[in-house]
Amino acid sequence: MGVDGVTGEDEGLRRRGCSCGKDDFLPEKSFKSWGNYVQALKETPNRFMNRVLTRSLDSTELHEIKARSQHEMKKNLSWWDLIWFGIGAVIGSGIFVLTGLQAQQVSGPAVVLSFVVSGVSAMLSVFCYTEFAVEIPVAGGSFAYLRVELGDFIAYIAAGNILLEYVIGGAAVARSWTSYFATLCNHDSDDFVIIVHSMPNDYSKLDPIAVVVVCVICVLAVLSTKGSSRFNYIASIIHVIVILFIIIAGFTKADTKNYSNFAPFGVRGIFKSSAVLFFAYVGFDAVSTMAEETKNPARDIPIGLVGSMAITTAAYCLLSVVLCLMQPYPKIDKDAPFSVAFEAVGMSWAKYVVAAGALKGMTTVLLVGAVGQARYLTHIARTHMLPPWLAQVHPKTGTPINATIVMLIATAIIAFFTDLKILADLLSISTLFIFLLVALALIVRRYYVSGETSTTDRDKLITCLILILGSSTATATYWGVSENNDWVAYVITMPIWFLATSGIAVFIKQARKPKVWGVPLVPWLPSLSIAINIFLLGSIDGASFKRFGIWTCVLLLYYFFFGLHASYDTAKESGENRIGDGWKRVEEGQSVSTVTASGVSLDEAK
Repeated sequence: MGVDGVTGEDEGLRRRGCSCGKDDFLPEKSFKSWGNYVQALKETPNRFMNRVLTRSLDSTELHEIKARSQHEMKKNLSWWDLIWFGIGAVIGSGIFVLTGLQAQQVSGPAVVLSFVVSGVSAMLSVFCYTEFAVEIPVAGGSFAYLRVELGDFIAYIAAGNILLEYVIGGAAVARSWTSYFATLCNHDSDDFVIIVHSMPNDYSKLDPIAVVVVCVICVLAVLSTKGSSRFNYIASIIHVIVILFIIIAGFTKADTKNYSNFAPFGVRGIFKSSAVLFFAYVGFDAVSTMAEETKNPARDIPIGLVGSMAITTAAYCLLSVVLCLMQPYPKIDKDAPFSVAFEAVGMSWAKYVVAAGALKGMTTVLLVGAVGQARYLTHIARTHMLPPWLAQVHPKTGTPINATIVMLIATAIIAFFTDLKILADLLSISTLFIFLLVALALIVRRYYVSGETSTTDRDKLITCLILILGSSTATATYWGVSENNDWVAYVITMPIWFLATSGIAVFIKQARKPKVWGVPLVPWLPSLSIAINIFLLGSIDGASFKRFGIWTCVLLLYYFFFGLHASYDTAKESGENRIGDGWKRVEEGQSVSTVTASGVSLDEAK
């Protein structure tokens, strides 16, 4: 590899352009012949340990890995674009679809507190994402951050679940789009689907409109990121106007008597709803993947992420308050809560405004999701954990066309067949899992630097992190399995979390200070983020965990048969890491190296 960090392999990628041959999918040495592949499989245990113990560097993600996409993405986004991308990414079908069900059956008028809990968890995650995005402004988002701090394998598992979240979330929104379009046309949603009675009930309603919507979004996302930003900006403004209309008009029809029984399902109902309503906040992480296309990441990303999340949380709380003041919670419609509420107070015409606003919101959610998921996939493919063909950036549009098309094809197929309820149930668990990993990675980033942190401090950090994770998991588990209001267990687990976090703050010296913008109150904020995310996981039903487990098994099968060997070969050939150093690499920061033109290794300390 040359001094500029571009390997011969990277140069080959550039020469191939947007080709589509075998070497664009499996160019690595392990796949050159069956003999090579069999030998690679025999070496799986050693290769796996190498990837588990290997951590990347900021500079590697910023230069070497990014160079594998052939062409640079265009830097044309400002903080203003990011704020509107954030609003467009988050405010969609979640508020218009899930609020009614949760208010009616799970939490009552206290659903506003559920939104607050989910919003606090999301905001803490936003802070964690922001520090990483400022210092590692690449398209990989959480995948790149976790590769740097927790290693290749953890990053791969996390990335697989993020991609699942995007595909399932996009499919769910596309199905909701059809339902609200039917409302706008004064039709039942079944009038716009094809019912196949020979198929299982959850897959028998085929939705061609959802497929068409996804295809249109694909074209917009492929053509231009700046063009997508302009479209999102205009659509989001219209959406915000509609939301303001709902809030103002709703308050004119408010009846405070509907708040007389504020929390009919108790504290447990509030937290159960908060876990489900976290779906309404999914999408903000897509903004962090646009850091590579941001003009001034150090300024624009904090403003864009924090600003959009603050606006979104305020809007959700006001909308939920309005809904429960307009109607008694038992009468709230679970499918179209706002439309039915306006009809109930004599404003039937307003349901069309609500439907139009929901359509605008869901369109922008799909668009920002398409932009974000393609950039995740691009950066994963840059490491060759997935075929490098997906990492190609088109020279004219400056967008990852291959990754965008592949992700949206998957979204369209699932949206065409799968019922909305099945899709919604799959979402929150993978998102919460990723967010707690990013918070964990931030603590590691601040308190552990290879070659600088002493062995004693490292051991203290590991112990404290285990106690934080263990106490948080114990709290969530007890909450999930217990049906009574016994608080004895929490008196034990919560002080353990507090003492473990205090141990990091008091007894371990911070090894790294943020260069430009940093999360305040570290380790308290990321530790709290870990605790809240794990607690919300404890409120999710068992069926979702089974689906999460099945998907993780699929990821592992692909990884051990393909992704592991491809990424191992790529790292070895590019000098990204040194083979055979074992645990020493983790302790001494020798997991990633740059190589001079003469072939001499120049290891950088983490």
